[in-house]
Amino acid sequence: MIDVLGRYQEYLERFAGELGAVEVGAFAKFGGRLIKKMTLEEFSPAFAEYTDVSDRYYDSLDRGDTINDMVVRVLREKAANVVLKPPV
Repeated sequence: MIDVLGRYQEYLERFAGELGAVEVGAFAKFGGRLIKKMTLEEFSPAFAEYTDVSDRYYDSLDRGDTINDMVVRVLREKAANVVLKPPV
C-alpha cells in the first residue's frame, strides 16, 4: 500500500524546490511541460497513473521488450505531472 499523503508531501517539496513558490491550482513549466500544482485529491490518481506506467516500463525492460517512443513519451508526461524526472 502506497502512503499517498507522504508521497504528496514529497511532491510539494519537489515542486517548491524545482519551481519555487507556486499556489495550488496554478501552472508552472517543468520538463518542457506546463503542469498544474495539484491538490491531494488530484495528485492521488496522477501518482497512481505514473506508478502504473513506470512499473509497466520497467517490467518491459526486464523482459527485454522493445520500447516504442509512445511509451517513453507517456512515461515522461506522467513523470512531469508529479514533478519527477523520468528515468529515460
